[in-house]
Amino acid sequence: MKRRGTFLLVAALVLSMAGVLFAGGAKEQKEIVLNFPSFWVGQDSKAGPVAELITKFNADNAGKIKIVVEENPSPDPYRTKINASLAAGAVPDLFIFNPDPTSFQYYDGEILMDFTEELKGEWAKDFQEGYIQASTKKGRTKTVPYEIGITPIWYNSELFKKAGISEFPKTFDEFWVACDKLKAAGIVPTSQMTGGVNAWTSMLWYSHILASIGGPDVWNRPLTHPQYVEAAKILLRLYSDGNTTKDAVGGDAGVSGGHYLAGRTAIFINGPWYIGRAKKDAPAVHAATQLAFAPAVKGGTYGGLIGFQLSNLAAANTKDQAKREATLKFFRWMTKPENVKMISERSGAMFALKYQLGDNVDPLLKRFVEISNQAKFIVPHFQSQYPVHVTQELGQAIGAMVLGKATPEEFVQFLIRANK
Repeated sequence: MKRRGTFLLVAALVLSMAGVLFAGGAKEQKEIVLNFPSFWVGQDSKAGPVAELITKFNADNAGKIKIVVEENPSPDPYRTKINASLAAGAVPDLFIFNPDPTSFQYYDGEILMDFTEELKGEWAKDFQEGYIQASTKKGRTKTVPYEIGITPIWYNSELFKKAGISEFPKTFDEFWVACDKLKAAGIVPTSQMTGGVNAWTSMLWYSHILASIGGPDVWNRPLTHPQYVEAAKILLRLYSDGNTTKDAVGGDAGVSGGHYLAGRTAIFINGPWYIGRAKKDAPAVHAATQLAFAPAVKGGTYGGLIGFQLSNLAAANTKDQAKREATLKFFRWMTKPENVKMISERSGAMFALKYQLGDNVDPLLKRFVEISNQAKFIVPHFQSQYPVHVTQELGQAIGAMVLGKATPEEFVQFLIRANK
């Protein structure tokens, strides 16, 4: 009897310990919830396919990992909000990182998750050459390269045909002649804007003009270089003599893009991510859209493009290894070549990953790939070269110049002062 009692006591203890271990195991298996504020929602052309990928990830990892999207439909306020959060040290679990000098300063310190070692391994083989390096500062890769963009000139070939123009001009002398023909046919030549946080469309025009003047080494020259005034004079003319819409001063991206999609302007600048929006909201304009290199400045280079990293994936640093592993699993899912191919084909966006487009891809997206391959050189835009307060000054400086309150020389002085 004594042995039987001892056996029962031991058995009870074993079962008790198993219960504790089971409870502990259950605790370790608690679902990890990662909050993801994102602007890839709403009208963004990537909203649908990105949502599908997140839904599939959540289903595949049910009870283990859950991605909760916090919708922030407008990119400019989103980036302002993220920068404010980073400055305060309140970093979201996951977020879309803007690869510019202002955001890259947050690589200093320990608030961002570090992917350096992971992006030296097998994962790195999925990425196109150079983008991991571009996302690496002082030897640390604290964000994951993701969406990239080139921003050639878009033009409505049907409106050009109506105005008697057979091809997009290769020089600015030819360009001004084409603008006069468009205006004679009752068509506003270009979409422009001074609003938003960076005067996006006009900032891209300014960048293209500078690239024609300065070539591949354009950004090695300081703001005091004459190229900035020369480019400002051309930018001013784009706003003069009816070459853009009356609401361009103060207008935002909705104004600039809206005029082009409505067929009220013939020339626009944007990246491949805008293809989905054009196809959905303005199918006739989408079908008529062709791409071209920006006109060359007299004595400048023709055939350069503005291209850049547009959005990286980032996460808050954490000491919780399970949370880190969950983040890595999600980022690897979002960067799988077959997944970015799906987003690219459905939205028109381009990515820093190695993938091949299918046979039935949008012809305008194919043209993006072609023009990228044909470019003599690709350089980043103005915004990527200066802190955010300089690009915020750009729109105000353009407005002052257009309204006659500043000369092109004074326009550049605004930028120089902001850069100090």
